[in-house]
Amino acid sequence: MTSPEMNPPDTAPTHLVPAAELEELVRAIFAKAGCSDEESALIARELVGANLAGHDSHGVVRVPLYVDWMQAGWVRPGRTAEVVTDGGAFVLLDGHRGFGQTIAAQAVALGVERAAANGSCIVALRGAGHIGRVGAYAETALAAGLISIHFVNVAGSPLVAPFGATERRFSTAPFAVGLPLPERPLVLDFATSLVAEGKVQVASYGGKPLPPDALITPEGRKSDDPHVLYGDYGPTDIRRSGAGAGAIRAFGEHKGSGLALMCELLAGAFTGGGCAGPVEGERRGIANGMLSIYLSPAHFGTQAEFERIAREYLDWVLSASPIDAAEPVLAPGEPEARNRAARLASGVPLPVNTWGALQRTAEGLGVHSG
Repeated sequence: MTSPEMNPPDTAPTHLVPAAELEELVRAIFAKAGCSDEESALIARELVGANLAGHDSHGVVRVPLYVDWMQAGWVRPGRTAEVVTDGGAFVLLDGHRGFGQTIAAQAVALGVERAAANGSCIVALRGAGHIGRVGAYAETALAAGLISIHFVNVAGSPLVAPFGATERRFSTAPFAVGLPLPERPLVLDFATSLVAEGKVQVASYGGKPLPPDALITPEGRKSDDPHVLYGDYGPTDIRRSGAGAGAIRAFGEHKGSGLALMCELLAGAFTGGGCAGPVEGERRGIANGMLSIYLSPAHFGTQAEFERIAREYLDWVLSASPIDAAEPVLAPGEPEARNRAARLASGVPLPVNTWGALQRTAEGLGVHSG
């Protein structure tokens, strides 16, 4: 995922919703769709949490598509991750298309528990529904005092063109790292595509526009038009990435393209869950793979040195003279913290078409959306 923008300029009319009210609406939608009360609450908390962090691409804009997938049987409520291989210090899990927020939380809890007890653990997860904001799982590890590294892919979902190409070959292939530094924990979390696919969704509903070179057409022309990815759509229609002929570009040219390839091979091939392609026939929802590494500084015997050296270095990095005095150098995770505080205080801004799509989904299930 790319960094969220703090206090973005108004690009279209927005509907401001208190976080608690938005979370309750999303919870009610998934409960009505057939999820348990516990799972509905978890999905709602994680989606709204992404909005609060400023990552609207992984927030409630996803609700209509999640419900559509659930009704089609492409994502399944009430699932538990199956242990396929258990080597103690390493585990392979299969999510069997359960909701990603549920399955990934189970995988992370297992990795955290074992690393906290033994010093390290590697968890390979395959077959999870869309797991959402990967940084949230790094934050879970941080709360336990653990370093975590996450490589993620999406099986059967090519969206991104490799460097120098126009055709889709990679998923958006997120990468995240969490470091538990005292008073200043760090979370680095980004898609290896120039923008996350959810940001294209947000732009298509009238939210923050895309960078002018975010997408590429089959003819090789760079574009910021979401229709390149989604084809034709109405204001509140579900966005289907398979309907467009273009692709998202990788970030950083060959560097992002290379990192995307490694995410596909580690999270997709190594876990056995599959890479972004080749794809035959219609794509059926999302199946995330995630390879996670958990490390306990306390067990390695380097915690004091790690914290001292890392904080000294971080402070030195952040002391660099900014280009603009009004915009100081920020540490990974600081924009999210600032957005969270601001949005908890004033509400979550949603483009009116995102709010309209959410209302349309709620009303289709018989849920009053306010």
